[in-house]
Amino acid sequence: MVEEVAQQPSRNHLPDRARVVIVGGGVIGASVAYHLTRLGWTDVVLLEQGSLSCGTTWHAAGLVGPLRASESGTRLVQYSAELYARLEAETGLATGYRNVGGLIVARTEDRMVQLRRTAANATAYDMACELVSADRAQELWPTMQVDDVLGAIWLPGDGKVNPTDLTQSLARGARQQGARIVERCRVTGFDVTTDGAGRRRVTGVRTDLGHVEAEVVVNCAGQWAKALGELVGATVPLHSAEHFYVVTDPVAGVHPDLPIMRDPDGWTYFKEETGGLVVGGFEPHARPWRSPDDLPHPFEFQLLDEDWDHFSVLMEQAVHRIPVLAETGIRKFYNGPESFTPDNQFLLGQVPGVAGYFVGAGFNSVGIASAGGAGRALAEWIVAGEPTTDLVGVDVRRFAPFNADNAWLRDRVAEVLGLHYAVPWPNREPQTARGVRRSPVHDRLAASGAVFGTRMGWERPNVFAPSPAEARLDYAWGKPSWLPWSVAEQRATREAVAVFDQTSFSKYIVEGPDALAGLRWVCAADVDVATGGCVYTPFLSARGTYEADLTVTRTGPEAFLLVSSSATTVRDLDWLDRHAGAAEVRDVTDAYAVLGVMGPASRDLLGRLGDADLSEGGFPFATSREVTLGGVGVRATRMTYVGELGWELMVPVEHTGALHDLLLAEGADLGVRTAGYYAIESLRLEKGYRAFGRELTPDVTPVEAGLVFATALRGDKDFLGRAALAAHREALAAGGPRRRAVSFAVEDPAPMLWGGELLLRHGVPCGQVTSAAWGATVGASVGLAWLRSDEPVTADGLEAGGFQVDVGGDRFGVRVTLRAPLR
Repeated sequence: MVEEVAQQPSRNHLPDRARVVIVGGGVIGASVAYHLTRLGWTDVVLLEQGSLSCGTTWHAAGLVGPLRASESGTRLVQYSAELYARLEAETGLATGYRNVGGLIVARTEDRMVQLRRTAANATAYDMACELVSADRAQELWPTMQVDDVLGAIWLPGDGKVNPTDLTQSLARGARQQGARIVERCRVTGFDVTTDGAGRRRVTGVRTDLGHVEAEVVVNCAGQWAKALGELVGATVPLHSAEHFYVVTDPVAGVHPDLPIMRDPDGWTYFKEETGGLVVGGFEPHARPWRSPDDLPHPFEFQLLDEDWDHFSVLMEQAVHRIPVLAETGIRKFYNGPESFTPDNQFLLGQVPGVAGYFVGAGFNSVGIASAGGAGRALAEWIVAGEPTTDLVGVDVRRFAPFNADNAWLRDRVAEVLGLHYAVPWPNREPQTARGVRRSPVHDRLAASGAVFGTRMGWERPNVFAPSPAEARLDYAWGKPSWLPWSVAEQRATREAVAVFDQTSFSKYIVEGPDALAGLRWVCAADVDVATGGCVYTPFLSARGTYEADLTVTRTGPEAFLLVSSSATTVRDLDWLDRHAGAAEVRDVTDAYAVLGVMGPASRDLLGRLGDADLSEGGFPFATSREVTLGGVGVRATRMTYVGELGWELMVPVEHTGALHDLLLAEGADLGVRTAGYYAIESLRLEKGYRAFGRELTPDVTPVEAGLVFATALRGDKDFLGRAALAAHREALAAGGPRRRAVSFAVEDPAPMLWGGELLLRHGVPCGQVTSAAWGATVGASVGLAWLRSDEPVTADGLEAGGFQVDVGGDRFGVRVTLRAPLR
């Protein structure tokens, strides 16, 4: 069956077919075309509705700053810089790339802590970065005044590029390898086929010049990408916002090799352009532009109206930093729309539900810096059939359909853009576009003082304040005001009993005659267990690396319940759809709440609500069964993420409130209390439990994670990724992993760790913290880290010590172990 997604226009001068059709001729589309041809896929057609670079690319500022918040993001932009530096020699067209270095200055102590942490990240990633004084910063950038500057960091690897020239050079490189570029060709729809199993695949592109048959379509249409995605039912959450900068007349002392300078406390950035300065920024109150469904056409090399009133907040700060600007003329005012995503990370990858349809869009003002690496990563994904590196943070599957609601997007994007230069507090929660999904006990928790965070639209209690009037988060690099509340919740879990609302867990039913075969293939552990058995297992890629981390419970001969993290619903379902064969899969996340009853008194509490045998022999760990508690039928699973006796209760939504009330009433004399996700984080780190997206990523295997026991590698069951995992284990067998997930506890109770800190041994960088929190039972910050070593990582070797962690520039001793801080 072929879905007529749009009416067929008249034919003109397009090829009848192409292996890949790329929609959008900005820097991203050109980069994808370039890299596909370098990988040998030369039957590529790029379509642009205007002319190359005419959308957002042409008015981009052209900053290329490789250091990012994550290692994967940093490597991506590092490659961009390397590519831009050599591209002219390859294609004959200059990109305008200059490696001029960059400065980031700080006006506040909070910003200085951020810069010290940034410098430590650079060290972890083996990048050049130097903390410098205000005087040294002025030597590097003489035109600015530094009276209020506390310090700065110097990034020698920063550069700048001409966006239009870069796009043309990439396009020429693609043409040289056989790609075809068609300008003045507007895409109006797509052909999608549906097979007998209901699976959809893109098969062609419709344009105002005709139709092109295609195996793969890549949507790189910038701010038009959302509307084009909707033509095939894809979620591409983007909303345009106005982005302002000016180009000044010549400024004395400004020259082509002047470094890029950023003053985030003043929301501004500066770079040289033809003897003057580009003065731009990210104002704290951003202005969303038109709805994604109402973008004008044509809109080629166009800008929006000048708005000096709105720009004045940036210009005032620019004049404060560079006083000579008060006497300098303005050559050009740029107000150009750019598309932004709800979390300020771009969108990359194959959309779920439509095979062959990929997206590369939403680059949040870092498209020029990211284009080289993102184009290569997306091209490799297309050719290999799966990502070849860790792209979880930018994977289009991190969003659900509700994220594409235009009103929701408008509110969230305005906030996210306004925070672009804010201090990146580690536990910051968004304030806008909240309340999309709530558990059945949300109002009860709010009345109990819950301080809510949000994940995949769910409102989740992070911590409980003593009263609703005090229920708010503060942000700090040190110990926050809410820490004593979390400590009390941790102690209740370790010493008595706590009730956690874990309703946001993703929950899937996999059933049918093909369920067992499909899950045995997709799950690295063996799920062929007795009914009621619960198995902890990863999904692995063909490379033997992590794609998911979850539990699978067998509920019948042909039925299974899968429970995964709240953030990975779309990703997990897509993975099952593509790899679990003909198994029937249903998402039942919204049908059931989950109440975690955890702690040494949990058996006593649940025993008061029913007559189920909860004894060690009658209900052992990793088993699940249906029981009646307080007259409510629930599925109780003896599984824990906090390292204590406990059960996760899957409850029909309509009965959750009554059962929650009963648990708290019956447990009063046992010391029961409600607890939140901050406590879960601390408790799981004290026990060394890994988390997907932090410790467990598509760059990591179970061998390195210390979780081979959670796979069937020692048996004879085949599974997706087994061959690569076995080869990896064999390659390291002679000496053990040279990279290993390790637990740690800080020896001094003073510092507060959040994750991302640099790990050192005998003063030499050796790794990075992936997760950290305050562990009340240990009495110090605890966490997990990736340790890199030239020698095998062994328990005896770690026992020799010499480890430190860099916390905002201060170093503290840590005890590093393969086993958890709490046994």
